[in-house]
Amino acid sequence: MTVATDRGRSLRRLAAADRRRSTRHKALPYLLLLPAVCFELLVHVIPMLVGVWISFKQLTIYFIRNWTGAPSAGLNNYRFALNFNNAVGKALLHSFYVTLGFTVLVVALSWLIGTGAAVLMQNPFRGRGLLRTYFLVPYALPAFSATITWEFMFQRDHGLVNQVIVHDLHLTSHAPFWLIGNNAFASLVITAVWRTWPFAFLVVTAGMQSIPTDLYEAAVMDGAGVWQRLRKITLPSLRPVNLVLVLVLFLWNFNDFNTPFVLFGNVAAPQANLLSLQIYDTSFQNWNFGSGSAMSVLLLLFLLVVTAIYLVATSRGRKAADV
Repeated sequence: MTVATDRGRSLRRLAAADRRRSTRHKALPYLLLLPAVCFELLVHVIPMLVGVWISFKQLTIYFIRNWTGAPSAGLNNYRFALNFNNAVGKALLHSFYVTLGFTVLVVALSWLIGTGAAVLMQNPFRGRGLLRTYFLVPYALPAFSATITWEFMFQRDHGLVNQVIVHDLHLTSHAPFWLIGNNAFASLVITAVWRTWPFAFLVVTAGMQSIPTDLYEAAVMDGAGVWQRLRKITLPSLRPVNLVLVLVLFLWNFNDFNTPFVLFGNVAAPQANLLSLQIYDTSFQNWNFGSGSAMSVLLLLFLLVVTAIYLVATSRGRKAADV
C-alpha cells in the first residue's frame, strides 16, 4: 500500500514538472518578443496615436506651452487641409502630385538599375564580389552624408555636375541652377535613385540565388538566348521578390523626408516640394501642429489604402497565375 502511494506521488510530481516545462516552452517566444514589442510601442505606436490626437486639436504656437490643454478642433483641421480653394489646400494638392511623380520615377529607375546590375552580376567572374560590395556603398552610407555630398555636387558655381557638363563636356555655355527652379525635381530624383537602387540590387541578387541553375542550363541546351532566359526564367522566378520590393520602395520614397530636407533645407522649390516637406512647413514653420498632424494622418490613410489595394491586386494576380 505504501509503495503504491509513493509511486502515485512520483507520477504526479513528474506530471507537474512536465506541465511547468511545457508552459515555459510556450511562453519563451512571447518573452523573447516582449522587448521588441515594447520598443515598437514607444517608438512608433504611441507617437502615432499622439499625432492622431493632436490632429483633432487646435494646437498652435499659443498653446505650445500647455499643449495638452489646447482646445478641440473637431474635424476642422481635416477640412482646412482638404479645402483646395485656400492656399494651404492648393499647396498640399500640388505637393501630392509632385510626391506621386517623384515616387513613381524613383521606384521605376531604382528597380530597373538594381535588376540590371543583379543580372549582370549573376554569372561568376573575377572581381564580382568586389563589385557587389562597391555597389552597396550608397546604401551603407548614412542618408545625411550621402545627400549632403550631392548638395555640394549640385552647387551652381563650384559643383562637380556643372564642372563636367559646362567646362569638360561643353554641353551648355551657362551653368544651370540645380537646387532651385525647374532642375530641382531632377536633382531630387537623381539623389534618391542613387541612394535607393543598391537596396533593389541587394534584394534582387538575394532572390536570384534561389533560382535553380538547372533551369538556365536546360534553356541554353534548348537554344534560348540571354533575353529569353531573362524573360522566361529570371523575371517570373523573381515575381514574389519584386512584389515586395516595389511596395517597400514605394512606401519609403513616398514618406521620404531626409533627402529633400538635406538637399533643399526648410523651403524647397515648388517643383520639388514633397508632402513630407509640406507637412513640416505647416507644423514647424507656420506653427500649426493640428493641421500638420491632420495632413500626416491623411498621408497615413492614403498609404494604407494604396497598400491594401496593391496587396489585393497582386494576390489575385498570383492566384490567377497559379491556376
